[in-house]
Amino acid sequence: MSAPQVDLSTLDAETLIAEVVEATGLDDFGEPFWREGLDRLLDSLRTEARLHELGVFVAADDARMNLTNRLEVTDWHKRHPDMAERDVTPPIVVVGQGRTGTTILLDLLAQDPAHQVPLTWEVDQPCPPPETATYATDPRIEISQAKGDASELLIPGFQAIHPMGALLAQECVRITCGDFRSLLFPTLFRVPSYARWLIDEADMSSAYRWHRKVLQLLQWHHPGERWVLKSPGHIWCLDALLAEYPDALLIQTHRDPLRIIASLGSLLATLRQMTSDHHEIAEAAEEWAEYVIEGLDRSVTAREDATVAPDRIVDIQFRDFMADPFGAIGGIYDRFGMEYTAEAEVAMREFLAAHPGDGYGTHKYSFADTGLDEGALRERARRYQEYFDVPSENLG
Repeated sequence: MSAPQVDLSTLDAETLIAEVVEATGLDDFGEPFWREGLDRLLDSLRTEARLHELGVFVAADDARMNLTNRLEVTDWHKRHPDMAERDVTPPIVVVGQGRTGTTILLDLLAQDPAHQVPLTWEVDQPCPPPETATYATDPRIEISQAKGDASELLIPGFQAIHPMGALLAQECVRITCGDFRSLLFPTLFRVPSYARWLIDEADMSSAYRWHRKVLQLLQWHHPGERWVLKSPGHIWCLDALLAEYPDALLIQTHRDPLRIIASLGSLLATLRQMTSDHHEIAEAAEEWAEYVIEGLDRSVTAREDATVAPDRIVDIQFRDFMADPFGAIGGIYDRFGMEYTAEAEVAMREFLAAHPGDGYGTHKYSFADTGLDEGALRERARRYQEYFDVPSENLG
């Protein structure tokens, strides 16, 4: 018996654009480059993602949110050109692959009063621009938190893999969704054609220009001393990141690539339960194994060809960070000549004590579940592991 036909008609670019234009009363999306990404994404969603009914709703709703945010951010910049007068100070950017400790590292760095991070609630709905006076009480916080709580109801166990919350830092890949150039889409959905275009062909410069516009809006009435950002997606396009932010300070976290792939396969299989009846660990791991190795290889090339200057990046091994997170963080501050104040360290320690896995349990996964050839994959990862002296871990 064949599966029931799912109506994909809402995943149409012209329909979605017309809906958000009517809802907002705005029609200027700014630079035109976002449209190619939207078209390619929707095509992959219709033909490859194997969405169920809820999945179609989630994908269409996400597209509407990104289109709406793009219209509104563009409009605020047009009406308030002074927004761009205060430039983005050279940020600290965590660029390690996913599943290497990047999330907890960012959350800890965010506790330093000198640091500003984009929180989930303000990235979800950046307009109107956040105000310092109401930053802790903005009604958008409650709306965003409800969405995060719903994820645990829809996907039990997901918060143990990747904690979510309105007041937690959000990743740059969510911001660049506004340009429809983001590795968040291949994470949420099985869209391999879109992913290959994004990794192999897409010009990411417009995505980072959009990224800057969003940060300028977020800091307009709520300024901080220095942005601290993170996204595994940066690793594939360090050249574009540094073209937009040439003075950025980078932190690359490192871990056995096979452990990354095993953990990521489990994460994706769990996450995609929300949108598809097809969410096998082996399929997700096979799909992403090549992406991960390519990204790590590009990070090696970026060092060899001096795209990344040695004095502007610090490397952190996952095992060292997990064994002594505050020692690792102290090393970051020393390397970049920043003051690691007692106030910052106390705040970080209090945060870690209050968030031991965020109370959702432990993420359990096994490399064996990926169905991948350990020997062949280890050989593919050799260049990266040897260059950065990344140890192989027990995969049992």
